[in-house]
Amino acid sequence: MSEQKEKPERRERRERPERKERPARRERKERPDRKERPARSERKERPDRKERPARRERQARPVKLNVINEPKDSYTGGKSSLCPGCGHDQISNVIITAAWENGIQPHRIAKMSGIGCSSKTPAYYLGQSHGFNTVHGRMPSVTTGAYAVNKDLLYIGVSGDGDSASIGIGQLIHAIRRNMDMVYIVENNGVYGLTKGQYSATADIGSKKKKGPVNKTQPIDLCAMAINLGCTFVARSFSGSKKQLNAILKAAMSHKGFALIDVISPCVTFNNNDESMRSYGYVKDNEITLHMTDYIPHFNPIPEVEVPEGNFRDITLHDGSTIRLETISETHNPSDAVGALTALHEAEEQAKHVTGLLYFDNTKASLAEDLALVDTPLIDVADDDLRPSKATLDEINAAFLS
Repeated sequence: MSEQKEKPERRERRERPERKERPARRERKERPDRKERPARSERKERPDRKERPARRERQARPVKLNVINEPKDSYTGGKSSLCPGCGHDQISNVIITAAWENGIQPHRIAKMSGIGCSSKTPAYYLGQSHGFNTVHGRMPSVTTGAYAVNKDLLYIGVSGDGDSASIGIGQLIHAIRRNMDMVYIVENNGVYGLTKGQYSATADIGSKKKKGPVNKTQPIDLCAMAINLGCTFVARSFSGSKKQLNAILKAAMSHKGFALIDVISPCVTFNNNDESMRSYGYVKDNEITLHMTDYIPHFNPIPEVEVPEGNFRDITLHDGSTIRLETISETHNPSDAVGALTALHEAEEQAKHVTGLLYFDNTKASLAEDLALVDTPLIDVADDDLRPSKATLDEINAAFLS
């Protein structure tokens, strides 16, 4: 075996310097004795509080009733799901007010509609009335059938410019020329609001919506068309002019025949920009109002009025109610169809909107009179009276063979 290597010697450890002694801690000064807090003075007993008098119960506001003792709530509907600020909602509120103020029983009204944003609105008013939501553009023909069976109901049709001026224009034309008893409201915004805002057939030349090019296609003026077809009540209004629209709508409800009301109703989502000719701002700045409109129902006396400037004209409706046109222009005569068409064309040339009662005619027979319908609605006629006897049928058939 090899010899083990010798281990090197360990180095001697250096001696550590002695640690300095820590100075002795200073003795803490004794804190002076704290002064004793003076004893709290005993609180004075509060005198017994006077009992507050019991709050007076707020007296419920008296419910305002109309002429048939119905509250306004009887004429309301569900909550609107339209865009906030939509002109259609303002029209719905006016319909509620007009029906209530006219004292029409809710169950004597039938709401008719087609397809579109406008045709959603019947859910928001007259919840106790009848209703029928038809297919696109077919509301006038469905209303004609309902009217033939029950002519005693008040038919309020609500449509849009897409529903009435495009797919449904043929239906509208024949309803007008037949002079069917109904109120036909067009909520006119110039676009298809339900399908992302394409221009409709009533969009004005030179108008531009929020997105897309300027409209260059000639529009259809539903009021001018209705006057040419012999419509017996033609008016135009603005959803922002509630007083005017309320008076016109109440008068239309009292009219015997077809009443067309074209209401400019801005679409806040697609067509309410400064370049649009159907925006709130544009219509307010470019509205030509033919007259101040007031309505006096048949159950109220006609007040005497003083008009310092201009003239006024009273038009008596079929049920004895009156529509009063105040400060009416001397050049405007509501019974003059040519004058009404002239006012519309002049406003179009100036890129403005003319509003008010454009044309009125109470001399034309209604559809019920033309069809010689019996006084009792067919729905209330007994089956024995509706069905002719065998002898009567034989007599009718024999007349065809002779």
